Order: sequence, then C-alpha cells, then structure tokens
Amino acid sequence: MKSARLDAETLALRALAYVVGDPALGPRLLDLTGLDVATLRTRAADPVLLGATLAFLEGHEASLLAAAEALDVAPRALVAAREALGA
Repeated sequence: MKSARLDAETLALRALAYVVGDPALGPRLLDLTGLDVATLRTRAADPVLLGATLAFLEGHEASLLAAAEALDVAPRALVAAREALGA
C-alpha cells in the first residue's frame, strides 16, 4: 500500500510541475488557493497540496485531459492518484 501512495505522490508532483509551468493554469491555481509562489515551493511535497492540485485539474475537464496527455498517463490515473492521497 505504501508503494501506491508513493506512486500517487510522484504523479501528483509531476502534475503540479505541469500546472505551475502552464502560463494559464499556474496563476489560476495560485489565485484559487490563495498561495504565493514561495509557499507553493515550500509545500510542494505536502500530500494535501498535491491532492488539491489534482482536484484542481479534475475541476476542469479540458485541463485534466491536457495534463494527462502531457504526462503520458490516462486521466483516470490522475483521479486515482487524488483518491489515493485522500483528497
């Protein structure tokens, strides 16, 4: 079970990197969460933040699909990662 959580965290970190690297999604995530860049960096490995990032993508199907394509995973894998993180 620990391996599944580690895999979920790894995928969520990749998704977070995708989001912050996107010129539209990065600022939107910061606006919606109220986080600033420094706090985001500090909390990047926090499972709560990772789960929230995946939920953020799930909230907009086009973003979820684009992230899944960019990360070369099925959209369902991102949803499953969020679920594994308990978000």
